Amino acid sequence: MELESYLTQLCEQERVHIVFVCLGNICRSPLAEGIANALYAQAPNTPSLEFSSAGTSGFHNGDPIDARSIAIARENGIDIAHYTSKQVSPYAHSDVDLFVAMDRSNLATLKAMDFESHKIVLLGDFGLDGAEVPDPYYGGADGFKKVYAMLQNGIADLLGRFKR
Repeated sequence: MELESYLTQLCEQERVHIVFVCLGNICRSPLAEGIANALYAQAPNTPSLEFSSAGTSGFHNGDPIDARSIAIARENGIDIAHYTSKQVSPYAHSDVDLFVAMDRSNLATLKAMDFESHKIVLLGDFGLDGAEVPDPYYGGADGFKKVYAMLQNGIADLLGRFKR
């Protein structure tokens, strides 16, 4: 199914569940979940959207998210301090409508798992000219600022597709 027609179909649903996915679910995807919730709170004329986040690996399963993600979110008025890391695999047979991967590696991992392929997209395809959202884990605060800006832009574009 083509992405645009699938997104149009989702707009007709009562509720849409979107899961943001990165490798460990400690930096990018929980930050994306927080940003999405904040932007959605300001988005009139959209269907009922629910956001989650998860990682393709179990490296950090159950761990708190990275303090630098918490800090950049807090600087922008978003509280994600209570989030903990979880794996994406339990979502395989759930009611998730869209899996949004941060990079092509996680996109490929999701496609190799037991998910419907038309439900898997790259965040970079939404207002980021296909760019991957880089993993800031081994970098400093500037990397987290760059990731925050990319997430903000990509998620704003994604949510714009759901306006009725």
